[in-house]
Amino acid sequence: MTNSHNTTDHNHIKQWTEERDGRPAVVEGTESEDSALLRIDFGEPEENLKSISWSEFFNIFDKNKLSFLHSDEKDNRFFKFVYE
Repeated sequence: MTNSHNTTDHNHIKQWTEERDGRPAVVEGTESEDSALLRIDFGEPEENLKSISWSEFFNIFDKNKLSFLHSDEKDNRFFKFVYE
């Protein structure tokens, strides 16, 4: 059974992502002034994803009132963005 955790804490999200060799990204072509489809890119960069800074990532995350649902298990990369 997998334990999951929901958070909006920027430091926790960044640490969780970097522990799994991930980086913040958006789906290419979905960017607008206050929004984009957020993703976390793991391993080799995916072709349809555009890397962004953590600052850009959290700006979109906060403006869209998202939270980060994720697995607490160290080797598990399960996550999804949910509306608060």
